[in-house]
Amino acid sequence: MKILLPLLCAISLLSGCSHAPSDAKSAQPSATPKQPDFHVDPTTAGSISGTVHWTGPRPVRVPIDMSGDPACVGANKGKVYEDSVVLGKQNTVANAFLYIKSGLEGKTFAVPSTAVTIDQRGCWFHPRVFGVQAGQEVDIVNSDPVTHSIHPMAHVNREWNHSQGPGDPPMHRRFLKPEIMIPVKCNIHSWMHAYIGVLDHPYFAVSSPDGTFSIPNLPPGTYTVALWHEKLGTQEQQITVPTHGHASLDFELKPK
Repeated sequence: MKILLPLLCAISLLSGCSHAPSDAKSAQPSATPKQPDFHVDPTTAGSISGTVHWTGPRPVRVPIDMSGDPACVGANKGKVYEDSVVLGKQNTVANAFLYIKSGLEGKTFAVPSTAVTIDQRGCWFHPRVFGVQAGQEVDIVNSDPVTHSIHPMAHVNREWNHSQGPGDPPMHRRFLKPEIMIPVKCNIHSWMHAYIGVLDHPYFAVSSPDGTFSIPNLPPGTYTVALWHEKLGTQEQQITVPTHGHASLDFELKPK
């Protein structure tokens, strides 16, 4: 027994030394390197522009009753109408959100350091429709003499709700993930609505009252351009942007 015990210890030592010690660094998973931000070559960059038209009969305007808040009545002269569909004189469509849906895969873009501002003014959200990049700061301002509640009803991002009284400092928020679109409401004034498009790139636009839009500084390539409108639906078109050239793209929206 006295001989057996030292023999077993020796065997144990030999077996322990028979395997090379593991490298602690190689055992840890390697971190995925961050993709460098893509920079567009200005000598090859192109652009897309166009107009959004309405082809049906002009919709009937729906009046809004603000009588429950005299301050809101005072901020708006005359009758006030619901503004989900805003048409220009030539039946052009405002507040359509247009963005590159595909064609930018594999590219990452720097997040702008400047904030986008949404103002509660005259008991409306201004602008009603806007876009930001994921991670870009959104400043929320209340220019009214009444309290508002801003409530982004996100599904991909975090939903939140916060009241903001007259004279309160701006709120600063960020949406970290792409999401088309995030509806926003005021829980105090039921007619107040806005929509936020969050993208992982800077190629988006909102049509102006004359229906025009522009997406500049695009690398040449073939893209799917998507349109979203809160009442008039969605559309997609494919277009090729030539090297250092311009591509035109128009949309026609019809009654559903």
